[in-house]
Amino acid sequence: MTADTRDRPVRPTGPRRLGIPRVEDFSHRLRDPRLTSRVGLWLGITLSITFLTGLWSHFQQDTPSWLTIPTSPHWLYRVTQGLHIISGTAAVPLLLVKLWSVFPRLFRRPPWRPGRAQLLHLVERGSIAVLMAAVIFQLATGLSNAAQWYPWEFDFRSLHYAIAWVFIGSLLIHVAVKLPVIRQTLGEPLDRDEPVPPPGGLTRRGLLRVTWAAAGVAVLGTAGSTMTWLRSVSIFGVTDGDGPQGIPVNRTAEEAHIERVDPATWRLEVTYADASRLFSLDELRKLPQASHDLPIACVEGWSASGTWTGVPVADLVAAVGAPEGSRVFAVSMQRRGAWRTSELPEQFVADRRTLLALDLAGEPLDFDHGYPCRIIAPNRPGVLQTKWVRRLEVYA
Repeated sequence: MTADTRDRPVRPTGPRRLGIPRVEDFSHRLRDPRLTSRVGLWLGITLSITFLTGLWSHFQQDTPSWLTIPTSPHWLYRVTQGLHIISGTAAVPLLLVKLWSVFPRLFRRPPWRPGRAQLLHLVERGSIAVLMAAVIFQLATGLSNAAQWYPWEFDFRSLHYAIAWVFIGSLLIHVAVKLPVIRQTLGEPLDRDEPVPPPGGLTRRGLLRVTWAAAGVAVLGTAGSTMTWLRSVSIFGVTDGDGPQGIPVNRTAEEAHIERVDPATWRLEVTYADASRLFSLDELRKLPQASHDLPIACVEGWSASGTWTGVPVADLVAAVGAPEGSRVFAVSMQRRGAWRTSELPEQFVADRRTLLALDLAGEPLDFDHGYPCRIIAPNRPGVLQTKWVRRLEVYA
């Protein structure tokens, strides 16, 4: 989308033609390929960060066989997912300025004669069309997901992941085609040959500063979801940090259709092969307890830390005679909706910070936080921290 310095828009001198606009029908003193390249560079950086952190988030939820997710540092997913939302939001003002700066170029006619120039033109236009469609789709649906607003019926996560690969492929093609122009324009002074602005008007550098400021406001307006000390100024944050026991809740017990639990009759079932054990809530509390400060970090970008107390999952695995290196499936009392189960790979089971949590902040779990017990593990997406656990299935 970076404009070529040899094709500067010129104000037409003759009568305006009707029909599809031409490049010459547009004119603005601030539109310049050097401005476009500078904005495009930072747009590419923010979108690349968004792509890479989104890829990591997807792999944390659907881990390929060749990848082992580490349990340390315990805050890693909190940082990567927060960065994913922040960089995606910062890309919005950059994208708008980028599109404005190159909009006339979208009407440039292809070369008349077939050949290399015409082929490059068609490749460029095709990559731009796919790239813009992918970027707009990703940003629109991503921000909608961050706001927990789903006006669609498709599976967001799988389609978002697929379109991310379409985006990165079309971006690489676009950069390859325009690389000579990008290198040339980035090496030239931004204000060379710039017309004198009217009194009070913006210069190219002024527009660039306004663009950086708008991206900065987007960052500050979003970052509080991850960095709690910025929460008071994060007007775009998806949560204000309020919630039972100081931790926000995405899905309440009522929304998950969880009926009230009678602690006297409730039992946790732990199974391994033919072995099975039932634990009452009192029995779980009599087992050796551990406390750890761990964050809940959700795909929407918000996160919050709490002090969780409960039984290390490794102890429950050992209680049914399962060997080291076992995996655990946590099954919730939730009977409908996504994430009723989650898998704890062997490295999470072995980590003593992975708890079947019974308490939060020194008090029994609030019902909306998963009472009577839930999974809490380090460096793990919130959707995998299964609430209202009723069964642990152990597999060697």
